[in-house]
Amino acid sequence: MGSLVDALLEGATPQELERADLPDEYTAAHLRAEDSEMFRGVADKDVRKSIRVGAVPMPELAPDEVLVAVMASAVNYNTVWSAMFEPVSTFRFLKNFARQGGWTTRHDLPYQVVGSDGAGVIVRVGSGVRRWRIGDHVVLSPAYVDDQEPATHSDGMLGEEQRAWGFETNFGGLGEYTVVRTSQLVPKPPHLTWEEAASNTLCAGTAYRMLVGDRGARIKQGDVVLIWGAGGGLGGYAVQFVRNGGGIPVGIVGSESKADVVRRLGCSIVISREEIGLTDDPTDDPDRVLTIGKRLGALIRERAGRDPDVVFEHVGRATFGISVFVVRRGGTVVTCGSSTGYQHVFDNRYLWMRLKRIVGSHVANLQEAWDCNRLIASGRIVPTLSAVHPLADVADACRLVQENRHTGKVAILCLAPETGLGVTDPAFRARIGDERLNPLRGLTPPIGE
Repeated sequence: MGSLVDALLEGATPQELERADLPDEYTAAHLRAEDSEMFRGVADKDVRKSIRVGAVPMPELAPDEVLVAVMASAVNYNTVWSAMFEPVSTFRFLKNFARQGGWTTRHDLPYQVVGSDGAGVIVRVGSGVRRWRIGDHVVLSPAYVDDQEPATHSDGMLGEEQRAWGFETNFGGLGEYTVVRTSQLVPKPPHLTWEEAASNTLCAGTAYRMLVGDRGARIKQGDVVLIWGAGGGLGGYAVQFVRNGGGIPVGIVGSESKADVVRRLGCSIVISREEIGLTDDPTDDPDRVLTIGKRLGALIRERAGRDPDVVFEHVGRATFGISVFVVRRGGTVVTCGSSTGYQHVFDNRYLWMRLKRIVGSHVANLQEAWDCNRLIASGRIVPTLSAVHPLADVADACRLVQENRHTGKVAILCLAPETGLGVTDPAFRARIGDERLNPLRGLTPPIGE
């Protein structure tokens, strides 16, 4: 550990942090360009074979960037995609980005530091940074936007150069340090530990935009919201936003253990995939899609009183046709992903003749990230953290996520030497209570099981 790390762990002042020497390199989870073809023709693309943990050079800082000492990060499925080099090689993203020239050329390297979540301390600021200071505790939004694009000033997610940090850029969050633009910075909720705070931003922000934000479904009190994958990281936040907004969440889960997870988050209406006969992808059989949709609709009407106003969709091909069928007349299907396949098949008659809407959504703009964070900082939304692992075990943690053996979010300790650190408002934390803040803790099995 270098002098800067020692200063951070000893609670140094901003002035002391600024005087401490930066290391020339740091430890990070990264991929190597030379491995890009390693899974060609391989059925099981085991990410433990492609994710490396080791030293990488410290990047130079652009004027609108800050260097963050990452205390903790978290695993997201986009890191699994990166490590499988799918749907395209992550190094193609970096080459495309570098074509802009200038500071972006730094990203086109024979390695990529991955990770799209993080919480830590600002230790250096670029010459153009105004609103942030060394020593600030922050969480990091994955929305990497270009503030010189006109569309960005309407909605940061609409710019053509919008990217996912640590997925389509380099210098991601699964390392001891990261470089981010100031437009990614959000204040860390002071009552949370580093690992709790690091597990929120990507999934919570994504769910907030989908359900609450002006550009999503805009749920209102009393809305019935069907949530696919309610026991996962993304679905767990969706359940909370619906409940917090006065809606009625209906969670779809794949197992009884996931049903328990969803109930812990306050979702009283839980439907298993087995109940509706959804055990695989039914897309190639339209009659089966219709049968499953009718079963699901009947169960929702029985337990919630009416058809869903909104469907929270991120599963993709295997469920999308069912979602379009089951949402009420005039209702909304809002989608942010396609974990079972991107080519969606649905009966368009149910969309057009029943005046339904499909809304595409992606991450969250900075205002949405701040609004979401305000709810977390108030204690109304809590982390869906279920497990914490050291950076040395990040490949194994990613394998848990790849095989869907996790619950909620899996956090990674980077510079934080142990769990439980980073709380600067212990009184507020005590009022909420550890049990309320960690409803899913311990539900993901240990590595190796």
